[in-house]
Amino acid sequence: MDEPATALGASPSRGGVARPSRPTLAAVARAAGVAPSTASLAFSGSGPVSEDAKARVLAAAAELGYGGPDPRARSLRRGRSGVIGVVMDERLSDAFRDPVNVLTLDGIAEVAGAAGASLLLVRSPLDDEQGAGPLVDAPMDAVVLVGCNVRIDPAVAVLRRRQIPVVAIEADEIEGAVPVQLDNRDASRRAAAYLQDLGHDDVTVVTLPLDAARRRGRIDDDRFASGIAFTTLERLRGVREVYPSAVAVETAGSSVEEGRLAGVELFAADGPRPTAVIAQSDLIAVGVISAALDAGLRVPEDVSVVGFDGITVDDSLLHRTPIRHLTTLVQPFVQKGQAAARAALAMLEGAEPQPASFRSELRVGDTTGPPPTLR
Repeated sequence: MDEPATALGASPSRGGVARPSRPTLAAVARAAGVAPSTASLAFSGSGPVSEDAKARVLAAAAELGYGGPDPRARSLRRGRSGVIGVVMDERLSDAFRDPVNVLTLDGIAEVAGAAGASLLLVRSPLDDEQGAGPLVDAPMDAVVLVGCNVRIDPAVAVLRRRQIPVVAIEADEIEGAVPVQLDNRDASRRAAAYLQDLGHDDVTVVTLPLDAARRRGRIDDDRFASGIAFTTLERLRGVREVYPSAVAVETAGSSVEEGRLAGVELFAADGPRPTAVIAQSDLIAVGVISAALDAGLRVPEDVSVVGFDGITVDDSLLHRTPIRHLTTLVQPFVQKGQAAARAALAMLEGAEPQPASFRSELRVGDTTGPPPTLR
């Protein structure tokens, strides 16, 4: 008995049901009456192809249901995945609540996309994780570390074993990694000097986390000495260059709620209250302001507040006051991301990557003024 015929362009599957096979570039070329190399150039746009030939190729592809060359095959030929990994310190659901991360990622995506590279988002492993998850086997040609200053060691260890080029945004010095830095220490020092010029003597710093434990509460000498979060420590050191004895209170993360919780403690009725607060993010600053208002204080008449980042803050959070703009240190998020992506792409091409360093600008808004004693 003859074998049953299989329909053209289909292949048998389990149960004897024919399923369509993926159309090939060669089939498109035959249908269009051109060489396979011409069909390939028509899709890639990387060579001279007449408009007539390109039109025939695209028409044949549409008729056959061909969507373009298989990216997996292209990756095998090039020996690359075409993917830049972006490693973040937090769960992605938390990371994307912070506009700083989103804007930095915009900068990375803009440059990577223009070069034809894709992005893969990966969370940095915990210190005690075995295998480190996707970092071990995810298809990545290079990696950009974003905000990984509290869990950076296990991530870097894995990437070194894989010999993957690394770019680190705002991290302590990492052997072999290309740095993209922000003037965290100097910027914080300038903010503190500005408050000193206004006449403030009693300044408190509300910080980002010092390590992966993400504790809340006052930072004593032992806690400061054990801290490993580079950005947090640099911003605190900058303030203490002007106010050596400045009280510091740690939060569990950059959010309005964390700032509010810290502010509740700072503005308690039965304790001393600072005349100025330097918050290590704008989201924390808004929470501190909210707590001050709940405590019956006026901003900036009773307490001044400085943030860090320069993000757009939802005015509804400050609707009880005429405040519309935070006094803050504006950092160039997008430019940081762009510089990191350029460095990653340079390493992939065998070129010399360029480290980058950026400066934040103090923008005076509605949340700072002289202390009450000088009014």
